[in-house]
Amino acid sequence: MSRQGLALLTERGIKPEVVEYLKTPLSEPELRALLRKLGLKPGEILRTGEDVYKEKYKGKTLTDEQCLKALVEDPIIMERPIVVKGERAVVGRPPERVLDIVD
Repeated sequence: MSRQGLALLTERGIKPEVVEYLKTPLSEPELRALLRKLGLKPGEILRTGEDVYKEKYKGKTLTDEQCLKALVEDPIIMERPIVVKGERAVVGRPPERVLDIVD
């Protein structure tokens, strides 16, 4: 989680569980569940500025399934932070967006 997003939550007395998905990547079913909570398609959470994205995927037209597989294979290309509360989730960019899910 970004330092700014984390600060916004802790200022409100919220202590989030931080999932370090680069150390423990999400499985395909976990990623599908997260996308449902976000209400987004896999391509909408790709970080296209990451070197891995540029090296492996830039210039390619990827289907939703291909984007999903890319996110599972290379989790560094997933947008972050993502905050989950119950059945809702939000991408915390800009950091103030984390408040959308907790207020």
